[in-house]
Amino acid sequence: MRHARRQRGFTLLEAVLVISMTGIVAAMVAVFIRAPINAYVDQARRGELSDTADTALRRVAREVQRALPNSVRVDATGTVLEFLPVTAGGRYRAAPDSTGAGDYLDFNAATDGSFDVLGPAVAVSAGDQLVVYNLGLPGADAYSGESRRALTSTGTAVATLAYTTGGTQFPFASPSNRFQIVNKPVTFLCSPTASGGDGSLRRYGGYAIQSAQPTSATAAPLSTLSGNNNALLASNVESCGFVYNASSSSRNGLLTLTLKLTSGGESVTLLHQVHLDNSP
Repeated sequence: MRHARRQRGFTLLEAVLVISMTGIVAAMVAVFIRAPINAYVDQARRGELSDTADTALRRVAREVQRALPNSVRVDATGTVLEFLPVTAGGRYRAAPDSTGAGDYLDFNAATDGSFDVLGPAVAVSAGDQLVVYNLGLPGADAYSGESRRALTSTGTAVATLAYTTGGTQFPFASPSNRFQIVNKPVTFLCSPTASGGDGSLRRYGGYAIQSAQPTSATAAPLSTLSGNNNALLASNVESCGFVYNASSSSRNGLLTLTLKLTSGGESVTLLHQVHLDNSP
């Protein structure tokens, strides 16, 4: 008859010893892998901040390149940028053709409110505005209205543009017989927060053209905007700035954009410059 073998388990002392040794080993491993893990997390955070800042600055740069010549303006704090986006453009007929026909733009006639488009027809949407030779100066400023008129022609292929003169003609003719069609203005407003990077960069659009630049997100017209007309481009903004410099000839401009994002003790600062053609 076979005798049953005695079965025995771990004693309490053995269990306590194994647990203690496992804890010691785990603590030693944690010391060695903590630094690489923290470095990975920090690197991932920096990468995310860099991607957010780069995307935001490229969005601003891409849109501002469509700005009406001499329409870019930056407020005194350097945190608010506004411009009029161009949706179409071309050349107007400045004189009758060889047979004496053709609808030309007569700058000497205050009631002349139409002209032929030379070249490809243009697309015009409701609410678009016509601009001729905007200099951004008193007497020839699109924001104030001297070089801007409301279009009455709409369509996808308009060959003759009609507009409301308002009793006065455009103040100056374009040396190249050029015109632009603009839509409602766009504002990029940065609200930095130095402590902790809790600020934001937002894009506003869809509001009426103002003679004075809107600079407050809590006042009309910016405070009344929502949805796509009040879009967040970047959060965690610690500092930012817009600097616009026009050349001495006023034919070119340079816009410098800076954006610093901060999160979890990590900061990223990016700078982007945009060359602008200001030939009206």
